Amino acid sequence: MWELIAAQIAEVTGEPFTIERNEPMGGGCINQASRIQADDGRSYFVKLNSEDGLAMFEAERDGLNEMRSADAIRVPEPVCAGSGSGSAWLVMEYVPLGGRGDATQMGEQLAALHGHVAERFGWWRDNTIGATPQVNTRTSDWVTFWREHRLGFQLRLAERHGLGQHTLARGERLLDGLDAFFADYQPEASLLHGDLWGGNAGYDRDGAPVIYDPAVYYGDREADIAMTELFGGFGARFLAGYQSVWPLDPGYRVRKTLYNLYHILNHFNLFGGGYGSQAGRMIDQLLAEL
Repeated sequence: MWELIAAQIAEVTGEPFTIERNEPMGGGCINQASRIQADDGRSYFVKLNSEDGLAMFEAERDGLNEMRSADAIRVPEPVCAGSGSGSAWLVMEYVPLGGRGDATQMGEQLAALHGHVAERFGWWRDNTIGATPQVNTRTSDWVTFWREHRLGFQLRLAERHGLGQHTLARGERLLDGLDAFFADYQPEASLLHGDLWGGNAGYDRDGAPVIYDPAVYYGDREADIAMTELFGGFGARFLAGYQSVWPLDPGYRVRKTLYNLYHILNHFNLFGGGYGSQAGRMIDQLLAEL
């Protein structure tokens, strides 16, 4: 497998590449990861999965390129994706992290990324959110997109995974009432990272903000901001920096629960456990706003 990866890197870059060092790194709960290095010092970050994970990696490659095209915030450059010998891989630029960066700047740069807009919501290809398929069928109406391809999709999946019927019934009520959350708010189709929790953002050794591991699509920018608040790690300076460039609508304080419900349902579908109860509480909170 490693010989295949090295050969593909050489083909894509036009320079010979022989792996002299292979250092396993944290790859999360879905993928394995390594840093590989040649004797001339060139290094790459490699994500690995089973061979049927190639489409997932190809979508991530395209998502990284989509964000890079906005030229708003540092995003690792993808090199190649491929498969063979029972494995699939994504090779990208190795970005050493650990610098002390400015959270205000990260907020400002994320606002610039969101300023890259499209005519419709969704994206030209489907991808994944974690290991869950994420449907990105282009749609002109945001509420329809969120109802069908985000919350509705996760609720149908949660039913197969054993989410209680009472919670599912309340979820259906929420789907029917989604328009009420957008009575005075019409979002633009902003370029989103799509999975922006603290583990998918950091600073390089020069202190520049970096984001990675995306689940890209075009949607309401509030969905990205909401997830930065879901698990913590970004803080008040980040949000202040963002709002200095593009202030949030007052209705965000309610809609952030709507957007984070998508991720909690996805966590239930991936991991089970208490995420189902948490989703139920969030649904109740949102129904109380109708």
